[in-house]
Amino acid sequence: MADKYNNKPKPDDRSDNVEKLQDMVQDTIQNIEEAHDTMQHSSGEEKEKIEAKNRRREEAIEGMRREIKDEAKK
Repeated sequence: MADKYNNKPKPDDRSDNVEKLQDMVQDTIQNIEEAHDTMQHSSGEEKEKIEAKNRRREEAIEGMRREIKDEAKK
């Protein structure tokens, strides 16, 4: 009896990785900008949480940009 579900993994297609990473960078930058707008109406603890999240976003952007450079070399 044939398996009802085909459990074969999809082929690893990385041909559009750079484009996807660039989109992710743009989306993350937009999130940072929106968070800055939100901070103007926030106070104390909430502002600190937003600042911490933006720092993590900036670190993520750095990592994505490194990955873009690596992918572009391939």
